[in-house]
Amino acid sequence: MTVDTQPQGDERVHWLPMVAAISSISVVGIAIGLGMPLLSVILETRGHSASMIGLNTAVAGLASIAGAPLATPLAMRFGVAWTMIAMIATGALAFVGFHFAPDFWMWFPLRIVLHIALTVLFILSEFWISTSAPPHRRGLVLGIYATVLSLGFAAGPWLFAHLGSSGFR
Repeated sequence: MTVDTQPQGDERVHWLPMVAAISSISVVGIAIGLGMPLLSVILETRGHSASMIGLNTAVAGLASIAGAPLATPLAMRFGVAWTMIAMIATGALAFVGFHFAPDFWMWFPLRIVLHIALTVLFILSEFWISTSAPPHRRGLVLGIYATVLSLGFAAGPWLFAHLGSSGFR
């Protein structure tokens, strides 16, 4: 995997890579925090049963388990930064795809693609943080990282509460 790590003896925090990794984890937090309730409510308004909504939601967890082993090979082949950019784009396209997919069964592959992308993004952002932060600052940087992830989880439901399932009116 290709990420610029700290040269031996360099104890400074290089904030640009940290900001990139932390920004990407905010995307993950918001996507999960917003996506889970939003997609469930949309399916409910379309008349799907709770069991089918639950099945579609469960696919997200299975996709995350399946996607985790893909992170390292993708990063080794394309580089960490490019893989993360590709996963952000892939996740965004999947999210938009839900709007244009009229058939319920089309939501299963979209959910799989979305959650594989989010999982790879999550793993690589943690890798980037862990390898880029100097040892004496790693706790601080990981604390900021975890706080931003938590804020992303909180921002998703906040956005949902303010925008609803149909967006601005």
